[in-house]
Amino acid sequence: MMLSTKGRVVVMGMGKSGHIGRKMAATLASTGTPAMFVHPAEASHGDLGMITAQDLVLAISNSGESQEMAVLLPVLKRLGAPLIAMTGNSQSTMAQHADLWLDCAVAKEACPLNLAPTASTIAQMALGDALAVALLDARGFRAEDFARSHPGGALGRKLLTHVSDVMRSGDSVPRVAPDATFSELMREMSAKGLGAAAVVDAEGQVLGIFTDGDLRRLIEMGKDLRANTAFDVMRPQPKTIGLNALAVDAADLMESHRITSVLVLDVQGHLCGAVTSNDLMRAKVI
Repeated sequence: MMLSTKGRVVVMGMGKSGHIGRKMAATLASTGTPAMFVHPAEASHGDLGMITAQDLVLAISNSGESQEMAVLLPVLKRLGAPLIAMTGNSQSTMAQHADLWLDCAVAKEACPLNLAPTASTIAQMALGDALAVALLDARGFRAEDFARSHPGGALGRKLLTHVSDVMRSGDSVPRVAPDATFSELMREMSAKGLGAAAVVDAEGQVLGIFTDGDLRRLIEMGKDLRANTAFDVMRPQPKTIGLNALAVDAADLMESHRITSVLVLDVQGHLCGAVTSNDLMRAKVI
């Protein structure tokens, strides 16, 4: 019933059941089932207008005799919205008026007086989570879908942030021609502060890269670098990533190859940017 409804799942409940209902509506909404919570007492004073015949009402009450809910039952019936009652009593008013009854009965409360809603609210929450997960599975809901409803969270940043969102571009990307002198190469690296410079041809195709690490290794070998061009000292076939790739993929590439920056290519394979581990940390991708 919840899967086929054309409207929203409207969760209702009083007291502790209402607190569970709010959590239930939030879980449903974040996992692909449009849902909202409507307080039964407020519904009697105008909020019932939020509910349409296209919606489905999920009413929660351990006893099934909540007075605030009982007042609404005839109105919901006339409205035509299907009613699912989640109660611990099959003979209760709510269960008898519902199109479907979900049993959330418990033998006794955890409260030593058997009064405070404890075990019963846990049963309600577990059943609500089970419904949300069953619907999630039935809808084919994916991690990417979850991220879209959680853009402010860590998962959202990982699955929604692209390389193009965090990369350096334009003049911020150090690049030189293959015939650039070693001095020109050093000046470009120092000016852009990336710790590396790309060597590109006239069309912007990447030929290689030269990094601070390459410089240290050449100095340790005792080479005289002054007469070399960028082409002479570059490392060919550097690690690159596509403009539209996820930023988390750039982080994985850096980690697997133990590098701190990667060049970014557009769809034609031309250099269009660069991204560093610091850029990814600032964007909270890593």
